Amino acid sequence: MTEQREQFGSRLGFILAAAGSAVGIGNMVGFPVAATKNGGGAFLLTYAIFVFFVCLPVMMAEMSAGRRAGKDPLGTYNTISEGETHWRLAGALAVITPFMIGVFYTVITVWLFGYLVHVLSGDLASLAEPGAFGAFINSNEIFYYMIAVAAIVFLILQGGVKNGIERASKILMPGLFFMLVGLMVFVLTLDNAMAGVEYYLVPDFSKLNASVVSGALSQAFFSLSLGMGILLTYGSYLSKRNSVPGSAKLVALADTCVAFVAGLMLLPAVFSFNPDVNVSELSDSSVGMIFTFLPKIFVALQSSIGYTGASAVAAVFFLLVLFAAITSLVSIIEVPTAALMDERNMSRRKALLTLGVLIGILAILSATSFGMLPWFTEFTEYAGVSKSFFDVIVDVFYETILPLNGLLICLLVTYRWKKRNFNQELHEGDPGYKGTWLERYVDFSLGTFIPVILAAVFINTVAIKYFGVALIG
Repeated sequence: MTEQREQFGSRLGFILAAAGSAVGIGNMVGFPVAATKNGGGAFLLTYAIFVFFVCLPVMMAEMSAGRRAGKDPLGTYNTISEGETHWRLAGALAVITPFMIGVFYTVITVWLFGYLVHVLSGDLASLAEPGAFGAFINSNEIFYYMIAVAAIVFLILQGGVKNGIERASKILMPGLFFMLVGLMVFVLTLDNAMAGVEYYLVPDFSKLNASVVSGALSQAFFSLSLGMGILLTYGSYLSKRNSVPGSAKLVALADTCVAFVAGLMLLPAVFSFNPDVNVSELSDSSVGMIFTFLPKIFVALQSSIGYTGASAVAAVFFLLVLFAAITSLVSIIEVPTAALMDERNMSRRKALLTLGVLIGILAILSATSFGMLPWFTEFTEYAGVSKSFFDVIVDVFYETILPLNGLLICLLVTYRWKKRNFNQELHEGDPGYKGTWLERYVDFSLGTFIPVILAAVFINTVAIKYFGVALIG
């Protein structure tokens, strides 16, 4: 496109937008449960090590490559590789991945929106009934909520980078944080809440094994939106005056803090209402925890603060998670939006309408794959397990492809772009980065063990997901 590329209006705006892309449903529920079931403080320590020693260099690689090219992921790979075909294919994969992730993430966001509406309507008790979630996701009302979610995302993205994404992030992210802290403080005042804190924070190194360590790395990688093309795209909107290393560190820190505080909200609440809970029986699925387990917790709260009070707490929780989902969904859809604008010379409005139709169709098909339409419910089978259309999208594009995309960006930056060009870009806006221990570490890690780790995670995921064989753990 011939027009000057949009940029974030401030470094804070970029950090909040990037953090918004990273803070999602997994941070709110999946991370605290994974930590509790896999060693508590030992898992937290392992997770933090992976965030700052593995994921941070990958974040810096994505941001710097995007800023250098000033284009979408496809354009970034094409520019840095000088048009080499195999790298262009890698760039295409970095655009297709967020497009497909946007499909299933839209469905989950629609469910959150619907549950919030039900709670605000006084239907909290009905949500806690057995079979309530299954009945809800197979009802026609979800399609009305889908329209509402699509409208919200369209309005934010239609405003562009500065007036849409950045402005929304400056409202949603502080709102999310203050609601999270407020809910955490409330939960910590409940009876037996400290038992949950103990399970969450006290290290149990006996539970750490190769499988748990691999899971901590995957959790860290997914949590920071790596491999989705988001940071490549957002990096292209980042001014040369801003520090990539400094911004990356703040985004990683913000994401980790939100995930940590979410655990101080969730686990004490679970132990408060069920002191005899067996943590090993908690659902590994964020969806299962949010939509089937937690409504029962909120209903139990009425014995101490009444039904209205319990509904208010539930409403704050679902609004909190909805904010996290919206910020992530906006970031995810911005990637293919930028690709259509850059590669097809479309206006932002036309790109959004095109994507709205495509993602809408696939999201509807995904939403009907929980029993509404048998063909999509029993879409295929692998590793001896029947999979729905929704399951296939999650397995392929979220759990399998992300580490591969991370591996490809490491190889592009280190071996095709070359370290000297990579470091030169990192020095822009941060001359103090030159010669630091971080520069030396990032150079070494991206060119040696990080690609090996990501390749191992990718291969192990393929073996588990599609062949039922764990190569690690």
